[in-house]
Amino acid sequence: MQRVCCFVLLTVSKRLEFSASRRLHVDRWSDDENLAVFGPETNARYGSGRNYVAYFVFTGPVDPATGMLINISEIKERAGRIVRERFDHKFLNEDNPSFRAVPPTAENIARQLYIDVAPLFSDNVATLVACHLTESPERSATFYSNGACEANYWFEFSAARKTMSPQLSADENASLFGPAIAIHGHNYRVRLTYRSTKPFSAQDRPLVRYDAIDPCLHALQDELDHRYLNEDVAGLANYPMTTESLAEYIYQRANTMTPLDRVRLHERADFFAEVWKNRTVFLGMRMALHAAHRLRAVTLSDAENAKLYGKCNNPLGHGHGYLTETTIGGEYDERSGTLYDFVAFRKAIQESLEPWRDRHLDLETEDFRNAPSTGENIVRALWPKIDNRLNQQLVRLRLWETANNRFALRRI
Repeated sequence: MQRVCCFVLLTVSKRLEFSASRRLHVDRWSDDENLAVFGPETNARYGSGRNYVAYFVFTGPVDPATGMLINISEIKERAGRIVRERFDHKFLNEDNPSFRAVPPTAENIARQLYIDVAPLFSDNVATLVACHLTESPERSATFYSNGACEANYWFEFSAARKTMSPQLSADENASLFGPAIAIHGHNYRVRLTYRSTKPFSAQDRPLVRYDAIDPCLHALQDELDHRYLNEDVAGLANYPMTTESLAEYIYQRANTMTPLDRVRLHERADFFAEVWKNRTVFLGMRMALHAAHRLRAVTLSDAENAKLYGKCNNPLGHGHGYLTETTIGGEYDERSGTLYDFVAFRKAIQESLEPWRDRHLDLETEDFRNAPSTGENIVRALWPKIDNRLNQQLVRLRLWETANNRFALRRI
């Protein structure tokens, strides 16, 4: 197996779902104050329901024999027990003692899940480093082991544009952007991320009050939705009309209303740009890979392999519709409005995945002759293949084995 740069962090994430009701309300506040902090749903006297998704994120060393950082079935069993007993199908305000004194905001639930689950893995070399909670397509939060907390708010808009830069000549625009210089449209999806400036403890208020975030989201939608971005938005007049540049503009506009940490702009479900408060720009692209494999450690007996890997040790193999997400960062060219050429970005990923596409990873590739084809080893083997084709600008690589199991490498 190829070695990856030593300055990368490997994580394994397990996704679990639960359904619950909750009321966002503080009894000692007036109705007007509750409304300002939580919005209209505070009026749901007996609670309002959500279908939650929790991601438990672990890091640690990979066992060279088994190829695993942690046995994902252990996460499912241990964390799943906490979710079932304390969160699933509960009225959180009354059924979970943790929310008797504080409202079950997304931030407070993410924190409590982390607090409840982390001690269950004290006997494991892998450690829980974060818990991410999605409560709706528009709202999520993440609590980290160092006490940091983030709140995410999503909104959508549809708009038309010509991909081009007013600082380039017509020939340069045509060469760089190809057919995208013609008028076309996208259904954009935007994530605004706010981060706590000090260690987060359970508190009455969400990181961003409703009376601050709601006007911000509506102002951005009113400005961008159903517009021809090149001409209808005055603030974009001198901006290159690219995904990167548009993400930066949205960051600057949102930051003037409610200071934030970063913005992600999805132009499509499989392509996004991200801008952080330090002006760092990133591009991300998702691409599918279909392949077969069998989990088996050569140093273990047949019985030991069957016990460790379960049905994934099927002698005839099995397969996955893997999904990769490649994120790059680097110097942003303000003249062209680009971080990296879109076509070249896509080609680099395609070429990296092609030798594995529709193959049995253990039998038809050299990458897993001497190492189990676990998600951990797959993402580690894929990193240098992509990074070398992208001028070492790869900053994060994610691999979904299933919707519930995710493996990631991040440059640190």
